Amino acid sequence: AESTSEATKKGFCDTELGKAEQDRDFRLADSKKLDQETRALEIKLQELDEEIDLLSSSLETIRDDLKTATELRATEKDENIKAIKQAKEGVEAVTEALNILKVFYKQSAKAKVLLQASPVDEDTTGAGFSAAYKGKQQASGGIIGMLETIASDFDRTARTTEASEKKAHEEFVNFDQVSKTDISGKDTKKTLDEEDVKTTKNSITQTMGDLQTAQDLLDAALERFEDLKPTCIDTAMSFEDRVAKREEEMEALKKALCILDTEGVEADCQGQGQEGLQLF
Repeated sequence: AESTSEATKKGFCDTELGKAEQDRDFRLADSKKLDQETRALEIKLQELDEEIDLLSSSLETIRDDLKTATELRATEKDENIKAIKQAKEGVEAVTEALNILKVFYKQSAKAKVLLQASPVDEDTTGAGFSAAYKGKQQASGGIIGMLETIASDFDRTARTTEASEKKAHEEFVNFDQVSKTDISGKDTKKTLDEEDVKTTKNSITQTMGDLQTAQDLLDAALERFEDLKPTCIDTAMSFEDRVAKREEEMEALKKALCILDTEGVEADCQGQGQEGLQLF
Protein backbone atom coordinates (compact mmCIF):
# COMPACT_ATOMS: atom_id res chain seq x y z
CA ALA A 1 0.00 0.00 0.00
CA GLU A 2 2.82 2.38 0.87
CA SER A 3 4.66 1.63 -2.34
CA THR A 4 1.47 2.31 -4.29
CA SER A 5 1.03 5.59 -2.46
CA GLU A 6 4.62 6.52 -3.10
CA ALA A 7 4.26 5.68 -6.78
CA THR A 8 1.10 7.74 -7.00
CA LYS A 9 2.85 10.61 -5.26
CA LYS A 10 5.82 10.30 -7.59
CA GLY A 11 3.54 10.40 -10.64
CA PHE A 12 1.76 13.44 -9.24
CA CYS A 13 5.04 15.21 -8.52
CA ASP A 14 6.50 14.42 -11.91
CA THR A 15 3.41 15.76 -13.64
CA GLU A 16 2.89 18.86 -11.51
CA LEU A 17 6.58 19.75 -11.33
CA GLY A 18 6.83 19.41 -15.10
CA LYS A 19 3.84 21.67 -15.57
CA ALA A 20 5.12 24.15 -12.98
CA GLU A 21 8.60 24.26 -14.50
CA GLN A 22 7.21 24.67 -18.01
CA ASP A 23 4.87 27.44 -16.88
CA ARG A 24 7.68 29.12 -14.92
CA ASP A 25 10.08 29.01 -17.86
CA PHE A 26 7.44 30.30 -20.28
CA ARG A 27 6.45 33.18 -17.99
CA LEU A 28 10.09 34.03 -17.38
CA ALA A 29 10.86 34.09 -21.12
CA ASP A 30 7.74 36.18 -21.76
CA SER A 31 8.72 38.64 -19.02
CA LYS A 32 12.25 38.95 -20.41
CA LYS A 33 10.90 39.51 -23.91
CA LEU A 34 8.49 42.21 -22.76
CA ASP A 35 11.20 43.82 -20.63
CA GLN A 36 13.50 43.98 -23.67
CA GLU A 37 10.68 45.45 -25.77
CA THR A 38 10.02 48.07 -23.11
CA ARG A 39 13.69 49.02 -22.91
CA ALA A 40 13.92 49.22 -26.71
CA LEU A 41 10.85 51.47 -26.82
CA GLU A 42 12.29 53.70 -24.10
CA ILE A 43 15.56 54.01 -26.05
CA LYS A 44 13.58 54.80 -29.20
CA LEU A 45 11.59 57.46 -27.32
CA GLN A 46 14.80 59.05 -26.07
CA GLU A 47 16.27 59.06 -29.58
CA LEU A 48 13.08 60.61 -30.98
CA ASP A 49 13.13 63.35 -28.34
CA GLU A 50 16.78 64.10 -29.12
CA GLU A 51 16.10 64.17 -32.86
CA ILE A 52 13.12 66.50 -32.39
CA ASP A 53 15.30 68.85 -30.33
CA LEU A 54 17.96 68.84 -33.06
CA LEU A 55 15.37 69.43 -35.78
CA SER A 56 13.80 72.29 -33.81
CA SER A 57 17.19 73.91 -33.30
CA SER A 58 18.14 73.43 -36.95
CA LEU A 59 14.82 74.83 -38.16
CA GLU A 60 15.22 77.89 -35.98
CA THR A 61 18.73 78.49 -37.37
CA ILE A 62 17.64 78.02 -41.00
CA ARG A 63 14.64 80.33 -40.59
CA ASP A 64 16.79 82.98 -38.92
CA ASP A 65 19.42 82.72 -41.66
CA LEU A 66 16.75 82.94 -44.36
CA LYS A 67 15.14 85.95 -42.70
CA THR A 68 18.49 87.72 -42.41
CA ALA A 69 19.41 86.88 -46.01
CA THR A 70 16.02 88.12 -47.24
CA GLU A 71 16.41 91.42 -45.42
CA LEU A 72 19.97 91.89 -46.69
CA ARG A 73 18.90 90.98 -50.23
CA ALA A 74 16.09 93.54 -50.12
CA THR A 75 18.48 96.24 -48.93
CA GLU A 76 21.08 95.26 -51.52
CA LYS A 77 18.45 95.27 -54.28
CA ASP A 78 17.22 98.75 -53.33
CA GLU A 79 20.79 100.06 -53.30
CA ASN A 80 21.58 98.46 -56.65
CA ILE A 81 18.41 99.79 -58.26
CA LYS A 82 19.20 103.25 -56.94
CA ALA A 83 22.82 103.04 -58.17
CA ILE A 84 21.72 101.80 -61.61
CA LYS A 85 19.13 104.56 -61.88
CA GLN A 86 21.66 107.22 -60.90
CA ALA A 87 24.25 105.85 -63.33
CA LYS A 88 21.78 105.78 -66.21
CA GLU A 89 20.57 109.26 -65.36
CA GLY A 90 24.22 110.33 -65.34
CA VAL A 91 24.74 108.80 -68.78
CA GLU A 92 21.67 110.61 -70.10
CA ALA A 93 22.69 113.94 -68.58
CA VAL A 94 26.26 113.75 -69.82
CA THR A 95 25.12 112.55 -73.25
CA GLU A 96 22.73 115.47 -73.46
CA ALA A 97 25.51 117.88 -72.44
CA LEU A 98 27.80 116.34 -75.04
CA ASN A 99 25.19 116.76 -77.74
CA ILE A 100 24.65 120.39 -76.78
CA LEU A 101 28.37 121.09 -76.77
CA LYS A 102 28.93 119.30 -80.05
CA VAL A 103 26.16 121.30 -81.67
CA PHE A 104 27.51 124.49 -80.15
CA TYR A 105 31.06 123.88 -81.34
CA LYS A 106 29.84 122.77 -84.74
CA GLN A 107 27.83 125.95 -85.16
CA SER A 108 30.76 127.98 -83.90
CA ALA A 109 32.98 126.41 -86.54
CA LYS A 110 30.46 127.25 -89.26
CA ALA A 111 30.24 130.83 -88.01
CA LYS A 112 34.03 131.12 -88.18
CA VAL A 113 34.03 129.94 -91.76
CA LEU A 114 31.45 132.54 -92.67
CA LEU A 115 33.37 135.28 -90.90
CA GLN A 116 36.54 134.36 -92.74
CA ALA A 117 34.69 134.57 -96.06
CA SER A 118 33.20 138.03 -95.27
CA PRO A 119 35.07 141.17 -96.66
CA VAL A 120 34.13 143.26 -93.62
CA ASP A 121 35.97 140.89 -91.40
CA GLU A 122 39.25 141.12 -93.18
CA ASP A 123 40.64 143.18 -90.36
CA THR A 124 39.96 140.29 -87.98
CA THR A 125 42.34 138.04 -89.75
CA GLY A 126 45.62 137.80 -88.06
CA ALA A 127 47.73 135.91 -85.69
CA GLY A 128 45.77 136.96 -82.62
CA PHE A 129 42.42 135.90 -83.94
CA SER A 130 43.60 132.54 -85.27
CA ALA A 131 45.30 131.70 -81.99
CA ALA A 132 42.17 132.48 -80.05
CA TYR A 133 40.07 130.28 -82.29
CA LYS A 134 42.51 127.36 -82.13
CA GLY A 135 42.49 127.66 -78.35
CA LYS A 136 38.72 127.36 -78.29
CA GLN A 137 38.83 124.35 -80.58
CA GLN A 138 41.43 122.62 -78.36
CA ALA A 139 39.40 123.44 -75.24
CA SER A 140 36.25 122.02 -76.79
CA GLY A 141 38.07 118.80 -77.62
CA GLY A 142 39.26 118.43 -74.02
CA ILE A 143 35.81 119.10 -72.55
CA ILE A 144 34.12 116.65 -74.92
CA GLY A 145 36.73 113.98 -74.15
CA MET A 146 36.26 114.47 -70.42
CA LEU A 147 32.47 114.26 -70.71
CA GLU A 148 32.71 111.15 -72.85
CA THR A 149 34.93 109.55 -70.18
CA ILE A 150 32.39 110.48 -67.50
CA ALA A 151 29.57 109.05 -69.62
CA SER A 152 31.58 105.85 -70.12
CA ASP A 153 32.16 105.59 -66.36
CA PHE A 154 28.45 106.03 -65.67
CA ASP A 155 27.60 103.41 -68.30
CA ARG A 156 30.16 100.96 -66.92
CA THR A 157 28.81 101.50 -63.38
CA ALA A 158 25.27 100.81 -64.58
CA ARG A 159 26.27 97.65 -66.46
CA THR A 160 28.49 96.34 -63.62
CA THR A 161 25.80 96.99 -61.03
CA GLU A 162 23.16 95.33 -63.20
CA ALA A 163 25.40 92.26 -63.55
CA SER A 164 26.03 92.18 -59.80
CA GLU A 165 22.32 92.54 -59.12
CA LYS A 166 21.50 89.70 -61.51
CA LYS A 167 24.09 87.43 -59.89
CA ALA A 168 22.97 88.35 -56.36
CA HIS A 169 19.35 87.70 -57.34
CA GLU A 170 20.18 84.26 -58.77
CA GLU A 171 22.22 83.31 -55.71
CA PHE A 172 19.47 84.43 -53.37
CA VAL A 173 16.78 82.58 -55.33
CA ASN A 174 18.87 79.41 -55.09
CA PHE A 175 19.53 79.93 -51.37
CA ASP A 176 15.85 80.68 -50.79
CA GLN A 177 14.74 77.51 -52.60
CA VAL A 178 17.30 75.30 -50.85
CA SER A 179 16.41 76.77 -47.46
CA LYS A 180 12.66 76.38 -47.96
CA THR A 181 13.12 72.82 -49.21
CA ASP A 182 15.25 72.06 -46.16
CA ILE A 183 12.68 73.67 -43.88
CA SER A 184 9.87 71.69 -45.49
CA GLY A 185 11.76 68.41 -45.14
CA LYS A 186 12.74 69.04 -41.52
CA ASP A 187 9.22 70.22 -40.65
CA THR A 188 7.79 67.02 -42.12
CA LYS A 189 10.36 64.88 -40.29
CA LYS A 190 9.66 66.71 -37.03
CA THR A 191 5.91 66.18 -37.43
CA LEU A 192 6.41 62.47 -38.16
CA ASP A 193 8.73 62.15 -35.15
CA GLU A 194 6.17 63.84 -32.91
CA GLU A 195 3.52 61.39 -34.11
CA ASP A 196 5.99 58.55 -33.54
CA VAL A 197 6.56 59.83 -30.00
CA LYS A 198 2.83 59.56 -29.27
CA THR A 199 2.70 56.05 -30.74
CA THR A 200 5.84 54.99 -28.86
CA LYS A 201 4.50 56.32 -25.55
CA ASN A 202 1.27 54.39 -26.08
CA SER A 203 3.30 51.28 -26.93
CA ILE A 204 5.37 51.70 -23.77
CA THR A 205 2.22 51.99 -21.67
CA GLN A 206 0.76 48.88 -23.32
CA THR A 207 3.99 46.89 -23.06
CA MET A 208 4.52 47.84 -19.42
CA GLY A 209 0.97 46.68 -18.70
CA ASP A 210 1.69 43.41 -20.48
CA LEU A 211 4.96 43.13 -18.56
CA GLN A 212 3.18 43.61 -15.25
CA THR A 213 0.69 40.90 -16.19
CA ALA A 214 3.52 38.59 -17.25
CA GLN A 215 5.37 39.22 -13.98
CA ASP A 216 2.21 38.49 -12.00
CA LEU A 217 1.83 35.21 -13.88
CA LEU A 218 5.52 34.47 -13.29
CA ASP A 219 5.06 35.12 -9.58
CA ALA A 220 2.10 32.73 -9.58
CA ALA A 221 4.14 30.09 -11.41
CA LEU A 222 7.01 30.47 -8.94
CA GLU A 223 4.59 30.28 -6.04
CA ARG A 224 3.11 27.07 -7.45
CA PHE A 225 6.63 25.68 -7.83
CA GLU A 226 7.44 26.64 -4.24
CA ASP A 227 4.25 24.99 -3.06
CA LEU A 228 5.35 21.72 -4.67
CA LYS A 229 8.87 21.76 -3.26
CA PRO A 230 8.10 20.48 0.25
CA THR A 231 6.19 17.53 -1.16
CA CYS A 232 8.11 16.76 -4.29
CA ILE A 233 11.61 18.21 -4.01
CA ASP A 234 12.69 18.86 -0.42
CA THR A 235 12.19 15.27 0.81
CA ALA A 236 15.19 13.81 2.65
CA MET A 237 15.43 10.66 0.53
CA SER A 238 14.17 9.21 -2.70
CA PHE A 239 11.49 6.52 -2.77
CA GLU A 240 14.08 3.74 -3.18
CA ASP A 241 16.16 5.14 -0.35
CA ARG A 242 13.14 5.31 1.89
CA VAL A 243 12.24 1.64 1.07
CA ALA A 244 15.79 0.53 1.87
CA LYS A 245 15.74 2.53 5.07
CA ARG A 246 12.42 1.02 6.07
CA GLU A 247 13.75 -2.51 5.48
CA GLU A 248 16.81 -1.67 7.52
CA GLU A 249 14.63 -0.37 10.31
CA MET A 250 12.49 -3.54 10.19
CA GLU A 251 15.61 -5.69 10.42
CA ALA A 252 16.83 -3.69 13.38
CA LEU A 253 13.48 -4.17 15.10
CA LYS A 254 13.69 -7.90 14.50
CA LYS A 255 17.14 -8.02 16.05
CA ALA A 256 15.93 -6.04 19.02
CA LEU A 257 13.03 -8.47 19.43
CA CYS A 258 15.33 -11.49 19.32
CA ILE A 259 17.55 -10.00 22.00
CA LEU A 260 14.54 -9.74 24.23
CA ASP A 261 13.34 -13.26 23.21
CA THR A 262 15.78 -15.25 25.35
CA GLU A 263 13.60 -18.33 25.13
CA GLY A 264 13.61 -18.47 21.33
CA VAL A 265 9.84 -18.26 21.10
CA GLU A 266 9.79 -16.04 18.02
CA ALA A 267 10.25 -17.95 14.76
CA ASP A 268 12.63 -15.35 13.39
CA CYS A 269 14.83 -15.77 16.46
CA GLN A 270 15.12 -19.55 16.49
CA GLY A 271 18.58 -20.88 15.71
CA GLN A 272 20.31 -17.58 16.52
CA GLY A 273 22.72 -17.33 19.38
CA GLN A 274 22.66 -14.37 21.70
CA GLU A 275 26.19 -13.51 20.71
CA GLY A 276 25.11 -12.93 17.09
CA LEU A 277 22.37 -10.52 17.97
CA GLN A 278 23.55 -6.92 17.98
CA LEU A 279 21.65 -3.74 17.29
CA PHE A 280 24.76 -2.02 15.99
